[in-house]
Amino acid sequence: MSAFPDSPRPPRSAQHPRPEISRRNLLTLGAGAALAPVIVALNPAGHTAHAAPAATEYEQRFLDLYAKITDSANGYFSPEGIPYHSVETLIVEAPDHGHETTSEAYSYLLWLQAMYGKVSGDWTRFNAAWETMEKFMIPTHADQPTNSFYNAAKPATYAPEHDTPAQYPARLDPAVQAGADPIAAELKSAYGTDDIYGMHWLQDVDNVYGYGGDAAGPVYINTFQRGSQESVWETVPHPTRDEFEHGGPNGYLDLFTGDASYAKQWKYTNAPDADARAVQAAYWAHVWASAQGKQADVAATVAKAAKMGDYLRYALFDKYFKTIGDCTDPSGCAPGSGKNSSHYLLSWYYAWGGATNTSAGWAWRIGSSHSHGGYQNPLAAFALSSYAPLAPKSASGKADWTKSLTRQIEFYRWLQSAEGAIAGGATNSWQGRYAKPPAGTPTFYGMAYDEKPVYHDPPSNQWFGFQAWSMERVAEYLHETDDPAAKTVMDKWVTWALSETKIAADGTYTFPSTLKWSGAPDTWNPSSPGANTGLHVSVVDRTNDVGVAAAYAKTLTYYAAATGHTAAATTAKALLDGMWQHHRDPLGIAVPETRADYNRFDDDVYVPGGWSGTMPNGDTVDSGSDFTSIRSFYRDDPDWPRVEAYLAGGAAPQFTYHRFWAQADIALAMGAYAELLEPGTGSE
Repeated sequence: MSAFPDSPRPPRSAQHPRPEISRRNLLTLGAGAALAPVIVALNPAGHTAHAAPAATEYEQRFLDLYAKITDSANGYFSPEGIPYHSVETLIVEAPDHGHETTSEAYSYLLWLQAMYGKVSGDWTRFNAAWETMEKFMIPTHADQPTNSFYNAAKPATYAPEHDTPAQYPARLDPAVQAGADPIAAELKSAYGTDDIYGMHWLQDVDNVYGYGGDAAGPVYINTFQRGSQESVWETVPHPTRDEFEHGGPNGYLDLFTGDASYAKQWKYTNAPDADARAVQAAYWAHVWASAQGKQADVAATVAKAAKMGDYLRYALFDKYFKTIGDCTDPSGCAPGSGKNSSHYLLSWYYAWGGATNTSAGWAWRIGSSHSHGGYQNPLAAFALSSYAPLAPKSASGKADWTKSLTRQIEFYRWLQSAEGAIAGGATNSWQGRYAKPPAGTPTFYGMAYDEKPVYHDPPSNQWFGFQAWSMERVAEYLHETDDPAAKTVMDKWVTWALSETKIAADGTYTFPSTLKWSGAPDTWNPSSPGANTGLHVSVVDRTNDVGVAAAYAKTLTYYAAATGHTAAATTAKALLDGMWQHHRDPLGIAVPETRADYNRFDDDVYVPGGWSGTMPNGDTVDSGSDFTSIRSFYRDDPDWPRVEAYLAGGAAPQFTYHRFWAQADIALAMGAYAELLEPGTGSE
């Protein structure tokens, strides 16, 4: 029937317990807090906008960096006001071009504009950012026209995931029964539509590939689709709406799924961590606006965030709505009914699709069986379950997020190594095909421990950034609730992270970059959690990456504000000061990166023998294709000669990238420090 994805990748009220951000008595950290001058910022369209005078040093840093990010001359935004993944075009990580964008970038834009509202009292930009995201990154009804044909009793046709791209296409198998989707009817009842209100994860903003035809504006695309071993270097980019205009006779569909025949169709994949971050941003927008007496200014946008959070529950379900736990055979694993197919964790994706033919249509929806520690967001779960302005309209949305909040904190505890770092995750579908895990594999509510969930090239658990992103959310949640279960996790994590962080006398810094794992956690016992003495992490190498440094500093800031932890506060300040002192440049804050992985620009891209097609620009796609041959536009990039020289045997090239998410996170870290810890603000 249809082709559906394995996953996207990434390289985060009246019932409120406090009327505003709590302020804890800490210590004087010695920052100069002179009154700063008024600055003038530019919005993405280049219009002059008034910024409030900054009262403190770190608030001024936020405004200074905000001005650079939003200055249209600096290249962070498209003409439509869409944040690019990076200013630079030649960059390959999760997106395979710098002028693509992700739902991640949109979520950081929302968070950045929420902080601007807090500092300036102007909430129009936060609301406008949501409108931009809604217009360009949430598919309209015309983009998803056949949801009315969706049958919640039969959500999707099963196709197994495979280990390598060479094992694709994966045959659809209608003999394997999916469970029932328990939330479709209540979502339609609550919102009066069959359509999904969630972001697709990847967009070609400048239409570099050409799937948008002659239009110059943004177009939805997808890349990852062929199992855990498929790196970005092995992907075949394709449109989310496949009208068979490019690719082969069946468009690109028969590269991914095997079927008797193929129909023109649309399909979208959601990255749940990004939608959860959008909810997180909306929470802070409402809290900060309320402290100013301006909650009405953001009320309509916050209501939309609640709606997004309601639909985000699709990420809480097994891919094919199978029952959770001991699901080790595709046919033997029972189809779910009610909520027994929900693991209540933020999984790697949810996806939905259908036919483009509106008269004889069909549609499908899937969750994901794989949950990664780095994707969880207890602050968003708290907001959707306990903060009245973000209450979902659906009948069971609040209850689901209440249970998810508890389950996420348990998940962290279960994945916490003996040292304190958070390990990979768990799956309800071993190898993506409900296989039987190795004997002795520990479990979490019946789901198998997976050291590197979802993708293996590189291993998904090795990046310290997932630690910083995810623990920052736990620290925010701890700050807002004083939940002792969250504190238990944070206390141990912060002790480990600080022990691995080096601050030099000149203010330069390093912290973990690549992590290595060994062993496994104990099988989860909610009433008596194990000590995980057999699960260990070691640090392979260290970095001064500015985006991760910002997320890490923000984690320490919220933790210190919640607990009074002196070393966390001191280290947060040192990281922020080190970036500001050593790494500023005309576009923001950045450090050079040596990209040894760019030797993969000529990696082969698997295409089955006999399959032949073309990209929109005429590039041939066949069994002789490689990464660059189907992206020949890269040869015209001004930075291409540096890669070409490397491929010819030269030294690995260095690049200094200005990623939107990283610049936004640095600005946010400055703002959070100003709010919570900076002397002279009433927070000390």
